[in-house]
Amino acid sequence: MNDLTPAEIVAELDRYIVGQDRAKRAVAIALRNRWRRQNLPAELRDEVAPKNIIMIGPTGVGKTEIARRLARLSRAPFIKVEASKYTEVGYVGRDVESMIRELTELGVTMVKAEMTAAVQEKAEQQAEERLLDLLLPRRPGESFSSSSLEEVGSATTTREATKEKLRAQLRAGRLDDRVVELETQQQAMPMIEVLSGQGMEEMGINLREMLSNIMPSRTRVRRLRIADARRLLVHEEAQKLVDHEEAVSQAIRRVENSGIVFLDELDKVAGREGGHGPDVSREGVQRDLLPIVEGSSVTTKYGVVKTDHVLFIAAGAFHVSKPSDLIPELQGRFPIRVELDPLTPGDFIRILTEPRNALVRQYTELLGTEGVRLTFTADAVDAIAETAMLVNAATENIGARRLYTIMEKLLEDVSFDAPAMAGKELTVDAAYVHARLADITRDQDLSRYIL
Repeated sequence: MNDLTPAEIVAELDRYIVGQDRAKRAVAIALRNRWRRQNLPAELRDEVAPKNIIMIGPTGVGKTEIARRLARLSRAPFIKVEASKYTEVGYVGRDVESMIRELTELGVTMVKAEMTAAVQEKAEQQAEERLLDLLLPRRPGESFSSSSLEEVGSATTTREATKEKLRAQLRAGRLDDRVVELETQQQAMPMIEVLSGQGMEEMGINLREMLSNIMPSRTRVRRLRIADARRLLVHEEAQKLVDHEEAVSQAIRRVENSGIVFLDELDKVAGREGGHGPDVSREGVQRDLLPIVEGSSVTTKYGVVKTDHVLFIAAGAFHVSKPSDLIPELQGRFPIRVELDPLTPGDFIRILTEPRNALVRQYTELLGTEGVRLTFTADAVDAIAETAMLVNAATENIGARRLYTIMEKLLEDVSFDAPAMAGKELTVDAAYVHARLADITRDQDLSRYIL
């Protein structure tokens, strides 16, 4: 569990996300509360429930990015789902428990990757020994021909000395293009597709796994370059060294205690209309979400996962509906409400220049790979931010995402011609921005299609 203080968490989020201080403080407290809970006495630890959060704000202001960066800081399993893709029990569609199954799958993958990294050095050593055995087979009583030892020494060299010479050449990469024959195990699996209804998404996976245990494995001899064989052998050795049962056990604990579910578009199911048509299942979806958010046991292919301490961060624009339109039981499971601020021209300027992954830096580095030196002046950044605000006001307000469309249109010709511009320098100033975008911003109908 990450032991960053709330102030340190906010400082880390500030490196990637501009503004939205209230939302950052809310998620920082939620993350710190997880660390505090882990330090409570055992009898009290299970009684402390996570304080789930609803983020309220238009698209493109940083709701998803805050949750995603928070998960990276805490090395927590994280999944983003849209509430609108789930349907009420009895309707064709996805059941809400699938989000926990997907979160568990991510958790298992994450833990296995960490365990694999921990044994990587040993796996490389064992793979190297297997490669040396392929290059210098153990055949008692058989002498080596002078031709087979031509690259590694004279015919009178002992096996160990020869092996060490081969090892040195292998590590130096001088044998990478040499071809060896490698035996690999392949599972004989028939092509099976299982069409299942709502609530049975695991059936196809479980059936394939059951058949894989029944069907015999086949040995296949492959001819590979040593460079490719080394990668394959390192992977095989790492898989042997990883305790898969322990990985699953750790993953389930991590999901239960550190998992984060970002539930987007909650406002799309916020409504209690009693009419007919597609809106009839809105309240039903909320009632299906309720036990997952409250805390329940979900059966996955790795075992039972409890959601009592999974942190749920919901988000929505809530233009038409409002949080009070949710059913009371679900409202009670999201005690923290935080409203995100609309972006200002100053925010757009900061987004373009301040974060570690700022757009200006991204495009400068991308074109730098072609040998083109791109420079943005301060007035160019101001002009791009102003254009984004104007287009958002005239068409649909998509927040900071508008900057992507504007930057792509602005640098379209440069990006296309960059391979032929190696060694050249280009300065983007306000005049360049206005010249490239003036016609589009003046014509609102055109900007709806292009920007």
